[in-house]
Amino acid sequence: MNAPMKTFGPIKAVIFDMDGLLLDTEGIYTEVTSLIAERYGRTFDWSIKQNIIGRGANDLANYVVQALDLPISAEEFLLIREPLMRERFPKAQAMPGAEELIRHLKAHNIPIAVGTSSSRQSFGQKTTLHRDWFALFDFIVTADDPEVGAAKPAPDIFLTAARRLGVAPEDCLVFEDSPFGVTAAKAAGMTAIAIPDAAMADEKYAHADGILRTLKAFTPSACGLPALEWA
Repeated sequence: MNAPMKTFGPIKAVIFDMDGLLLDTEGIYTEVTSLIAERYGRTFDWSIKQNIIGRGANDLANYVVQALDLPISAEEFLLIREPLMRERFPKAQAMPGAEELIRHLKAHNIPIAVGTSSSRQSFGQKTTLHRDWFALFDFIVTADDPEVGAAKPAPDIFLTAARRLGVAPEDCLVFEDSPFGVTAAKAAGMTAIAIPDAAMADEKYAHADGILRTLKAFTPSACGLPALEWA
């Protein structure tokens, strides 16, 4: 079920997370991390996975190495991981409703941006099959953007996106799939709607302004955006 929405005023711009929200990449992260863990006789499971969704690469690597007690450094973990990711990212598929919602907002001249913890390089790999509709975004803000001081849960990525869109943070709506992302959006002073992984407990999103199970459950007109009849 979808959780009740808090009441919020008319929205002037929408900012989207990417991994697990627009693109189905979380399965790729799980597969690759599991492969690395198995090399060292460890098991990567949901008890660890649920604590890293939405983290920046360095923060994620440090957590995984410590949680699994891997005999490698966080830097080594990322070096091992990189070619495995590079091989799989170009096959990433869109999440249900993602392209349709982006095209709808763009057609009605609503400012839109991506705010992702991914690097610019991995963003390019992940969007290989989706370049046409990702080109519709007004701005793409990645974790390695020169104006971003810290990755989520810090608010920098979202504040940078709002500044480039020319919209006040309080007039922005953020879609996120991770608790860390929701934390970042709320720290930025924005409205945040969570669309969690099916295995993630709702209580981890108590700070969100609403919880939906899919982007296709979103009713744009409820927050002052142009109405959309989902296909």
